[in-house]
Amino acid sequence: MWFFKKKQKAPQWNITWLDEVDSTNDYMRQQNATSNERLCVVAADFQRKGRGQGSNTWESEAGKNLLFSIMTHPTMVPIRTQFLLSMAGALALKQALDAYTDGISLKWPNDVYWNDCKISGTLIETSIAHGHIKDCVFGVGLNVNQTQFRSDAPNPISLAQIVGYEIDRRTLLNDILTAFDQYYRWIENGQYADLSACYHAALYRRKGFHTYRDTATNETFEAAIIEVEDDGTLVLRTPDGHIREAQFKAVEHVLPTPTERKNEQTKEYGKI
Repeated sequence: MWFFKKKQKAPQWNITWLDEVDSTNDYMRQQNATSNERLCVVAADFQRKGRGQGSNTWESEAGKNLLFSIMTHPTMVPIRTQFLLSMAGALALKQALDAYTDGISLKWPNDVYWNDCKISGTLIETSIAHGHIKDCVFGVGLNVNQTQFRSDAPNPISLAQIVGYEIDRRTLLNDILTAFDQYYRWIENGQYADLSACYHAALYRRKGFHTYRDTATNETFEAAIIEVEDDGTLVLRTPDGHIREAQFKAVEHVLPTPTERKNEQTKEYGKI
């Protein structure tokens, strides 16, 4: 049986909440292009044209998940270190989800995982003016209460599937925004090293050697994560000591099959 679990409410944010929209990122840019608010937030119950990285789409049942965009004006961030903004957004999601479950990690560059399953993705779009970042829009899709996924996505999961009860989406969004405000203040205060350290500690498969695929050649190889640089470059080390660097989408994790995930869950938790 599904029920709502009460949580202590986080501070309330000024959120424009829409029933339906093509894309919260598109709406944000169209409606708030001249906004000077430090953090501007738009959320929707349903997106007709939800987008992910590249040509990817985002499946979301109406009224079940969190679909929202945050606009900031990070003019203090050098263009070469703009991946720090991605780190802040990912860490905010992790901090809010950590209150509900263990096993949350950050899969380079912009995904949030529970064990080997994807619970959230972020599309980040920036605009540049006079050599600085003028606007940054974080478009987030977070699986909250959806329990059936019909797309061909290989490993989706929702928070409700993990914890066994439905979540109050507005309370969760406020928790995410409160965490984002904290990490964004780190950027404003120049605490880049602190932010990077937290991001690296939270990385998916941050320890040991794992299988990757070169998306240009389809080559698979074993490597361990050394670091993610402030421009987003993933630095890997192969077992023979060779260093490989990858930009966005140049390499991808080779994920376990559903059967392998099931066996791993059985071994770790003693149940499916």
